[in-house]
Amino acid sequence: MTLHAHPDLQIRKLSIGREQCPLLVVDNLVADAEQLVELAASKVFTDVPGYFPGIRAKAPLSFQQFVIDTLRDPIAEIFGINAGKLHFTNCHFSLVTQPGDRLALMQRIPHVDSMLSSELALMYYLFKSDLGGTAFYRHRSTGFEYVNVERNDEYCRLVSLEMGGPHCPASGYITTDTPLFEQIGSQEGRFNRLLIYRRNSLHSSNLSRQFVPDTNPRTGRLSINGFLK
Repeated sequence: MTLHAHPDLQIRKLSIGREQCPLLVVDNLVADAEQLVELAASKVFTDVPGYFPGIRAKAPLSFQQFVIDTLRDPIAEIFGINAGKLHFTNCHFSLVTQPGDRLALMQRIPHVDSMLSSELALMYYLFKSDLGGTAFYRHRSTGFEYVNVERNDEYCRLVSLEMGGPHCPASGYITTDTPLFEQIGSQEGRFNRLLIYRRNSLHSSNLSRQFVPDTNPRTGRLSINGFLK
């Protein structure tokens, strides 16, 4: 599969919250993003270990190389990293298929994917319906908007206590402020929009309470998710 940049590709370099964690937002990434949807529709999706509330299939290497070739310089600039050896550590088509009332406790709060600021997460939306985007959060009791090695013990200790307290999160996806977390930013899920942020930023999918799971890649909440370093 050969991918080309959209002629109206738009790049925004933003920051999140008080701690100013960087966020790269790219609209109109791929000239023909529909071909990625059709490729996904030909894949066999399977359950995967971990907390992702859905099913996944491998994304093409051509997409990974396209992202690196197209966005290497903006990534290096906004995240302050040497992007000469930038590479994906994994990359998947993803479909959210878990109903909100079946989420495990840790799936109802924001999370981090790593504690290293040099490791990045990618979210690329491939759905056209209003199926939610991605939101970023501050942990109220610590004020943390990201969790690194130095912060991890304190954060985990307090979250464990809070999970057993009166503000234990109710069933369903987190969508806004709660007694434990404050939403400090969000990006709407738009077709052909890509986000890149640090994996240690507290974040979560921003799905509505009315979200209905759909296992069809052409109509469900399809995205490409990946990790870079």
